[in-house]
Amino acid sequence: MGGYNKEESLIAKNYDYKAPDVELTVEADNLEKRYGNFYAVKNNTFKIKKGEIFGLLGPNGAGKSTSFKMMCGLARPTSGTARIMGIDIKKQPEKARSNLGYMAQKFSLYGSLTVRENLDFFALAYGISILKKEEKVNEVIDVFGLKEYENAKAEELPLGLKQRLSMAAALIHNPPVLFLDEPTSGVDVLTRRDFWNHITSLAKKGVTIMVTTHFMDEAEYCDRISLFYKGETIAVGTPTELKQQAGANDMETAFINLIKESEK
Repeated sequence: MGGYNKEESLIAKNYDYKAPDVELTVEADNLEKRYGNFYAVKNNTFKIKKGEIFGLLGPNGAGKSTSFKMMCGLARPTSGTARIMGIDIKKQPEKARSNLGYMAQKFSLYGSLTVRENLDFFALAYGISILKKEEKVNEVIDVFGLKEYENAKAEELPLGLKQRLSMAAALIHNPPVLFLDEPTSGVDVLTRRDFWNHITSLAKKGVTIMVTTHFMDEAEYCDRISLFYKGETIAVGTPTELKQQAGANDMETAFINLIKESEK
């Protein structure tokens, strides 16, 4: 498991996890996104097991978010496909997405709605019944420490709280798979540590997590990493394997060495 050890997060403790009956929960199969002759993503293939933290690591503009959007069914691949819990995202997008919680890189909730109104909306959007909605929203507000902000407009929250609200919305239906796109971008060091405690605690429960980051130190928390550069995967492995492959002591040096190798 990733290198973060702290007591189990309250979010994970309260997570009603239903174990999937498939071992491979997320699969990308030759995903490509092309605009004319330009490849935003090329030949992207990987498989993620249940309970694994899988990191897409690379500089801004490398194609990580485009890959993510294709995996979620938010952008249509030029070719290739993705499967969530064995369900093809191109053939059955709604069914595939029902197994997924997605936290976008940019704050994508409704700024003019309050914290509670946002959570009400996402609870219903993710199929939680009207009868259970209030109980679920109250629980999430408590667990995520949002009680004193529940009537504040989302757009007025500081960045760390916006990120917390985004994660709360993505997790409200207890999905077995969680996609987090740059979840710690722009937040302070303590908030980053908190987020990673939640992520590693959820993975220990069996939740599959795919996360993008450009922070090289965060790569150490992942079980496996796909190094992304110019829209292509240049290496996949555990942090230790990648450092050994690159003859490096830290992820940053490993990444630089592997980029140089890929450009030969």
